[in-house]
Amino acid sequence: MKIAIIGAGIIGVTTAYELAVDGHEVHVFERRSSACEETSFANAGVVSPGYVTPWAAPGMPTKVLKYLFQKHAPVRMKLPFKNGELGWILEWLKACKPAPYSATRKSLQSLAIYSAERLQHLTKTLELEYDNAQGYLVLLRTEQERAQAEAGLAVLKDAGFEHKVIDADAARKIEPALNASTALHAAIHLPNDRVANCRQFALLLREKAQSLGAQFHFGTVASHIERGLEHGLKGIQLNGEAFDHVVVCAGVESAPLLKPLGVQIPLVPVYGYSVSAPVREPIDAPISGIMDERYKVAISRLGNRVRVAGSAQLGGDPAHINQAAIQTLYKVLEDWFPAAADTKGQTANSGRGQVQVWKGARPMLPSGPPRVGASGVDGVWLNLGHGSSGWALSCGSARLLADKISGNKTTIEL
Repeated sequence: MKIAIIGAGIIGVTTAYELAVDGHEVHVFERRSSACEETSFANAGVVSPGYVTPWAAPGMPTKVLKYLFQKHAPVRMKLPFKNGELGWILEWLKACKPAPYSATRKSLQSLAIYSAERLQHLTKTLELEYDNAQGYLVLLRTEQERAQAEAGLAVLKDAGFEHKVIDADAARKIEPALNASTALHAAIHLPNDRVANCRQFALLLREKAQSLGAQFHFGTVASHIERGLEHGLKGIQLNGEAFDHVVVCAGVESAPLLKPLGVQIPLVPVYGYSVSAPVREPIDAPISGIMDERYKVAISRLGNRVRVAGSAQLGGDPAHINQAAIQTLYKVLEDWFPAAADTKGQTANSGRGQVQVWKGARPMLPSGPPRVGASGVDGVWLNLGHGSSGWALSCGSARLLADKISGNKTTIEL
């Protein structure tokens, strides 16, 4: 079948590969000049299925209200809100109730486990080499944070994720460069989880997809989708060209693209930030990945660079960099690895030496799990709404959707 894919982020690239493997004629349309230049460009790189959970959770609304009054808040809300964002908040509040949360959590974790397995399979069978490191450490600064983590630990145990609660000394043996001056009460160690460079993986997989015949059309805007063709033929038109199927995975731009077809997707951007800098001295840098549970900030070792990522900002100007969010990232890096990265010096572009500052619009649905499957319009398929977990869910989502389009039996169901 002739299939169009809209978007060449990590979701679009993995979808293109899986459909090409199945023997379809694949065309990918991307408005940027290369793959993964937006939301997938500089994410945290964390692949931790046990920590892929819905943003809509019991108790989360109260936490968000408290965050609004904190200097280094994990969640921020900025005016002006765009059309639909207030309605999205109302739907999110409904999804925070225990019953829907339980269902969405199980669905997300099932997809995350499947995706991690698919990522490992692709990496091994295709012999892909990209920056990655084994192990993930969640840092708990106080006994109170340790007690608050009990609910999450129960989730890890029920789902069968290998993990261990360790004391500060044991944590520092796993990550010797952790700052001894910063108070650390305990940590959760997930030895089978990892951090990996999302964009490097995507660029390598794009080449593999191209070797199978997939065509990538960069600098091309998918302006409109139309149902049906002339002369009574069935199918879909994208920008005037005929396709048997169209897969929409264009991030936050997916909703306005689908709206004229009558497909209403409650999708809003929740902005995240990251700072990447060269490793100054390897002995002072993290070995793999850590998460500061208090500030919800991840610090990842990606080859010869350190990446600090976090923040969830709803609303505000997409082009504006929130300096308060950036300062929180620097604070957490200074707390744990003060000598890890070269963040000194001034340049005209980034303002801090070789530091790369990034802001990305995560496409978030109110409830949590992405939409992977049919849209309700014949020939139009969805692979969108992965939020902050796109990298962790991408490989599984792509294989799941490819099986649905090809009519194969799916390994899991959302």
